[in-house]
Amino acid sequence: MDTVNTWNTTQHFWLVVLGFFVAFAPRYIPIKIFTQRKIPEWFNEWMKFVPVSLFTALVVKDLFITATYQFDPMAHLPEIISAIIVGVIAYFTRSMAISVVIGLVSVFLLAMLI
Repeated sequence: MDTVNTWNTTQHFWLVVLGFFVAFAPRYIPIKIFTQRKIPEWFNEWMKFVPVSLFTALVVKDLFITATYQFDPMAHLPEIISAIIVGVIAYFTRSMAISVVIGLVSVFLLAMLI
């Protein structure tokens, strides 16, 4: 068990410091650049699609891709049914809290039944 971690404290320190810069730079550089110049209108229009695209990619992967990275639309049937229920509830109520609670409850109940 002694050979698992052979790094000393200095190496751990530099890992944390370098990790900070790797995580900080992609956030700081765009802010620094775009506060000094005007953002083009086409870029603002394009950026409106980024959140929904990322959300869709994450949801579709979790619903239709198995742990072995195979497409299987029936592998997560309770989650798929719950996603449809949440979509309908969110559309009509426009409430994040109600959607999350109903989604959690529906996944729980459908996982027990199916």
